[in-house]
Amino acid sequence: MAGGQERVLRRRIRSVNSTRKITKAMELIAAAQIPRALARIAANRPYRDAVRGIVGEAIEADRFSARRLVELPEQVETASVLVISGDRGLSGPYNNQNLRAGERLVADLRARGTRVRLAVAGKKAAPYYRFRGIDVERSFAGFVERPSYADAQTIARYLAAPFMEGEVDQVLLVSTRYHSAGRQAVEVRQLLPFVAEEAPAEAPAEGLSGYTEFEPEVAKLLVDLAPRAIESEVFSALLEGAAAFLTGQQRAMAAATENADELARTLTRKMNQARQDAITTEIMEIVGGAEALRSGK
Repeated sequence: MAGGQERVLRRRIRSVNSTRKITKAMELIAAAQIPRALARIAANRPYRDAVRGIVGEAIEADRFSARRLVELPEQVETASVLVISGDRGLSGPYNNQNLRAGERLVADLRARGTRVRLAVAGKKAAPYYRFRGIDVERSFAGFVERPSYADAQTIARYLAAPFMEGEVDQVLLVSTRYHSAGRQAVEVRQLLPFVAEEAPAEAPAEGLSGYTEFEPEVAKLLVDLAPRAIESEVFSALLEGAAAFLTGQQRAMAAATENADELARTLTRKMNQARQDAITTEIMEIVGGAEALRSGK
């Protein structure tokens, strides 16, 4: 009986060690990819800030012409929502936090009488919402871990075109903002109409004065600038989401590796105990047999 238990424990230990090799490899791969993801965020930041700045200047130059892009209607009839998740799991709470935040947002909008056009980025999102009876109008997948600007352009065109044509009153984004390795937070941001945070008016440097002259006129310029601004914001969100995904995966796989080590130690102790029990049983049987022979003589 003890010998059979020992064989079972040996098989379990081999299985745990095999799993540990996989989780450790995934942890190392994620750790190696994080610096590259952070470098892409840093490289994109100047462009994003510049686009925000010029859109802000254009809006401040002629707020009347830009009112469609900055004023939210009192009653939002239709809203587009983009939720960014991952293409894979095993990333800790990253996917669930984003998906649940998107689910709460959709429920809140519908409670206000707003029709929601839901779009998702990442393979994990569409099955999650469809299982809960939430229609997904458009799904983008296969690139969220290493997004390109062309991917952001595709998503931005889908989001911006209905708004510019008056079919949608509001465009919202649910994504994870990457602050640091120890802090990532799920955010719900309004992409359109523009808000002060997204298009700040830059104050002139001290001692300088002047103005910006726009060509063509602001109303026409903003029609071209709005999609570019959305592209920049979506690309930034994709980059930060990729970094957050990798950070979550590294932590999750590190925890899984530690758990595998602890489980292997526990099973090894049990196996040694089972082996000792088997040896003790054999010794007792030998001693008992010897005593029986001696008694018979």
